[in-house]
Amino acid sequence: MFRFLRLIAILFLIYISWPFIVKQLDNSAIQADFVSSLKENLEVPETISVLYEDIGQILKQLGFQLDEMQQTQEKSNDVPKEKVELTPPTEQTFSIHNVELGNDKNDIEHNLGAAKRISANEYGISWHAYHENYHDFFMVMYDEDNKAAGLYTNQDLLASTNGIKIGSTSKDNVRSILGEPITKIQKGMVIYQLQENNDNDLFLLDDAYVTIFYDKHENNSVTGIQIISKALEESKKDFYTEATPTLKEGFEYQMFDITNAARVNHQLPILTWDDHVRETARDHSSDMAVNDYFDHKNLEGQSPFDRMKEDKVAFHTAGENLAYGQLSSIFAHEGLMNSLGHRENILRQDYEYLGVGVAFNEKSQPYYTQNYYAN
Repeated sequence: MFRFLRLIAILFLIYISWPFIVKQLDNSAIQADFVSSLKENLEVPETISVLYEDIGQILKQLGFQLDEMQQTQEKSNDVPKEKVELTPPTEQTFSIHNVELGNDKNDIEHNLGAAKRISANEYGISWHAYHENYHDFFMVMYDEDNKAAGLYTNQDLLASTNGIKIGSTSKDNVRSILGEPITKIQKGMVIYQLQENNDNDLFLLDDAYVTIFYDKHENNSVTGIQIISKALEESKKDFYTEATPTLKEGFEYQMFDITNAARVNHQLPILTWDDHVRETARDHSSDMAVNDYFDHKNLEGQSPFDRMKEDKVAFHTAGENLAYGQLSSIFAHEGLMNSLGHRENILRQDYEYLGVGVAFNEKSQPYYTQNYYAN
């Protein structure tokens, strides 16, 4: 075992050092003739290139997420961030990170910098995610005029004209301030009756649909908020958006980002995205969508751990969360956080990696699979 680990360490050092070695060789007059001779006669660079890629694949299979290693190191050295100074909104009831609906994208990004990720959503446009290693995390949708038309956060970035805050205001207090939530939405000639849901309330305020999410494990306190302009919501004609590969990937990354923001809220290390286990998750979501079932065990009786092993995902601990039928990753995540077993996976200290896989059934209803692991 020791020899094996030593070999892996050597391969790893070669892998990360090779670009530097090549650069030095290419820049060295002393080695110029020698390197030229090797290129012409032995085709060594091509061979080493293949070896270099193979080593990379081996290391990745063994859990070395090389693209993320520098970021992970930076994360571990994070110093406590200063709390954002929030000011009451001037035009509307709520603002997030001092951003209100209608604010200009240029002004937002002048203050905050470029979005960390842009991903497709159910409104046919994109969420722009802003954060600093998932601190001060929130998302903005922009309309065709580059004005903020949608906002979401699950962190303490909410300011209001009525005292409602994330983490401290209860569901009863919200209703005493805003009144009873609405139970239906009319779009043209169609009226959508909303299911009664004790985990979130929907209000129509300032020409916007405001969804307030509650954490039933934290005394039904406000845990997140989504604000969508009335015009944008009413432009979404169908209850479920037509499934596309772009939307599938958008939902996957949004759920990953929101999960990490929730972990930061609980002073936990953030997770690294894993493409390999994402494919395991996608396969299971697709299997459930095609065969119309919803279970951690597939129709062949395989558990999540069986499927991960079959896909050669190396882990010493792992877990899986499933969700089905929610309108978006936001609603799916908030629902998972209110289910104790799923919440424990989201907030488990020793997980290191996460892959999210989404698939849609013939009605465009999404299935979500989250595969967590550590190795």
